[in-house]
Amino acid sequence: MKSGFLEKLVARLDKVEPGEVQQILARLIREKGFLEQVFEALLEGVILLDPDGTIAFVNRAACGFFGLDPDSTIGEPLASQVRGLDWASLAKPGRTVSRDLEVFYPENRFLNFYLAPIADEETPDAAPPGYVMLVRDLTRTRAEAEETLETERLNALTLLAAGVAHEIGNPLNSLDIHLQLLGRKLRKLPPGDRAPLQEHLTTARQEIERLDSILKQFLSAVRPTAPRRERTDLNELLHETLRLLEPELAARKIAVELNLDESLPPANLDAGQFQQVFYNLLRNAYQALREHDGRITLSSRANDYEYRIAIEDNGTGISPEHMGAIFEPYRTTKSSGSGLGLLIVRRIVREHGGEIEIESQEGRGTRIVIYLPRGERTVRLLGQADEAVIDVS
Repeated sequence: MKSGFLEKLVARLDKVEPGEVQQILARLIREKGFLEQVFEALLEGVILLDPDGTIAFVNRAACGFFGLDPDSTIGEPLASQVRGLDWASLAKPGRTVSRDLEVFYPENRFLNFYLAPIADEETPDAAPPGYVMLVRDLTRTRAEAEETLETERLNALTLLAAGVAHEIGNPLNSLDIHLQLLGRKLRKLPPGDRAPLQEHLTTARQEIERLDSILKQFLSAVRPTAPRRERTDLNELLHETLRLLEPELAARKIAVELNLDESLPPANLDAGQFQQVFYNLLRNAYQALREHDGRITLSSRANDYEYRIAIEDNGTGISPEHMGAIFEPYRTTKSSGSGLGLLIVRRIVREHGGEIEIESQEGRGTRIVIYLPRGERTVRLLGQADEAVIDVS
C-alpha cells in the first residue's frame, strides 16, 4: 500500500461501492498476514514502534532476545519492556541509531540494535509516523572474535618463546657453569673466608633456578605439544599428585576430602600432562586457603559421554574483576606467581578435547570442574529403514 492510501480511502469512503470495500479489506488482511509471516521467519528481531515508542508489533525472535510476551507487549512502551533503553534519547527525527548492548535475561547475550525512522515519501520533513528496530544476536560472533584473539595471542607468545629460549636460556646455562666453577674454588678457601661467599653463591644459584623455572613454565605454556595418550586411572593419578603435595598439605594442616567414583573407567590421556594439571590446580587451591579451617574436596564422576573431575576449596575465592582475566598470561594475584599455571591447565585440557569450568565467590571459595570426553568424537550413520525404493524398469 502506498503512503497515504488509507487516508484517501477514508476521505472517499462514502463513494466506494460495498463490494470494492470488501475487496480492499481482504487485500489489507492478506498483505498484513504475509508481512507478519515474513517477520516471524526472520532470525533477527523486528520491533515496530509508533512515534512515542509504543510497541505496535514484535516478532518471535525479538521476544526471545528480551524475554517478552507478545500478547502483553503490544501497546506497551518499549522502555518498560526493555529496561535500560531511554526512548527520548534514542528516537529523533532523521537520525538512525546503531548500538550494542548486553542483556542478562532470559539469557546472557550480546546484541546489536538498529533503530531507524519510517520515512513518509510524501512529507519527508514531517515527524516520522513510526520507527523500526532490528535486533541481531552477536553472542556467537563475539565468542568467535575472543577465540581468534586468544589464538593470535598464543601465536605471538610462541614466536616470543623461541627468542626467549635463545636469549635467556643460553646465558642461564653459562652462569650455572661458572657458578659451579666458583663453588669448587670456594671449597679450597679457609672456612672463615668461605662462609660469607658461600651464602652469596647459594643466593645466586637459587635465583638462576627460579629464572630457569619461569622460562620452562613459559615455554610449556605456549609451545604446542601432542599428548601421548595411554589408558590411565584418573583416581590413581589424583592420589599420586596428592602424595607429591602431602608435605605442604600436612604443614598447613589442610583437610582433603575424597569423593571419587571407584568404578571410574580408565581414560585415554597423557598421564604426565594431567599430573601437571592436577598439581597446578591443587597448589592454587591450598595457597588460597586459610590456616586453620582449610579444606579441599576432590570428586570424580563419569557418564556415557564424559568424565567430570572437580576440585573445590573453601578459600579466599576470586574477585569478579580477576575472574575475567584468570586465563590471561602473567595475570596473577600471588606475589611469587608467574601467571601461567591456569593457561597451561586450559591448554592441556583443550588438547584432550575437554573444557574447564571455574566458579568462584570471593570469601567463600572456588570450584573448578574439568570435563573430558570418554572417546573420540566420530560421526554416526543413521539407519535407512525409510529408504525409498526407485523402480527404474
